[in-house]
Amino acid sequence: MRRLAGRLCLATGSLRGIGRQIAIGLAREGANVIVYGRSKEHNRGTLAALEGFDVRTDSVEGDLSDVAAVERLIRIVLDAHGGIDILHNNAAIQGKRKEIWDTGIDEWKAVIQVNLFSMVLLSTAFARGMKTRGYARIVNLTSGIKDTPQLSPSSVSKAAVNKFTQELAFELRGTGVLVNHLDPGWLKTDMAGPGAEFEVETVLPGALVPALLDNDGATGMGFRAQEYRTRS
Repeated sequence: MRRLAGRLCLATGSLRGIGRQIAIGLAREGANVIVYGRSKEHNRGTLAALEGFDVRTDSVEGDLSDVAAVERLIRIVLDAHGGIDILHNNAAIQGKRKEIWDTGIDEWKAVIQVNLFSMVLLSTAFARGMKTRGYARIVNLTSGIKDTPQLSPSSVSKAAVNKFTQELAFELRGTGVLVNHLDPGWLKTDMAGPGAEFEVETVLPGALVPALLDNDGATGMGFRAQEYRTRS
């Protein structure tokens, strides 16, 4: 049974790593997937990985560090598809590891723009149509990072993601639109490096749990992908 058959999903940051795994998981459940990365070239690997799942795919490109580019992405998706059923906000950056007092305000702005502000723009833009249709799932990638002041912009941005998720969920309560945040775990990605605890593939099936909730399911809550990890 493909539980998301016919649903349309936009997965940001899906050109590789966690985002690619989530795109694959969504397609496996029957969702049609819009892949988002910085360029068509970057998206080709994920589009190839989705071949064979008997779903429709699309590719959109842009830079989430640019507000105008985010707004352009929203217009492109709305013009082409009218709206989406699932928004999986996976795109994020970490920034350079620095002592907290050596981290300049421009570095803070760069991380928070991608990790928080772009997520806010995407979520609020698509949530209007979701509310009208009475069904949708928004999943915002967060992080369990703490006690690492050298990566303060990243950890602070993720704390803000959690709070934004709660506020949007409250705004959309009772509409059939569920908004939750997801901690994927410490995964071996380009960002975390090979010393991380888990292989990137272990983000599944947990990353799909908030997308598969029934309309009376949890909202404004946090999920941890590794709690659903298949253990041998």
